[in-house]
Amino acid sequence: MLYAVLVYETAHETEARNHPERAGAYWGAYKAYSDALVQAGVMAGGNALQPISTATTVRIRDGKRDVQDGPFADTKEQLGGMFVIDVPHLEAALEWAARCPAALTGSAEVRPILPMNG
Repeated sequence: MLYAVLVYETAHETEARNHPERAGAYWGAYKAYSDALVQAGVMAGGNALQPISTATTVRIRDGKRDVQDGPFADTKEQLGGMFVIDVPHLEAALEWAARCPAALTGSAEVRPILPMNG
């Protein structure tokens, strides 16, 4: 079964991606996690996202498109990326989410992937 592990990080952690003194540890932790997923044969996809400051939100209100640049709400944690894993059940997905670096300082949300019936 496919599950998404949604990576939520604080702004402080997201800033570590490019911080001269913290980037090595940040990316090293995610590389180790990704490598473990691949070695276990459960990695099915995923990507990191650009910072929330690059986001654009689109809504249709009264038939008109409303576009807002940047984050819509001021939140403590931001969606930083996701991993898609293929594991037999929710408990296995939760075990992998607990190993995600974001679980230490932010959160790792697990959601089953909804199959698209064509």
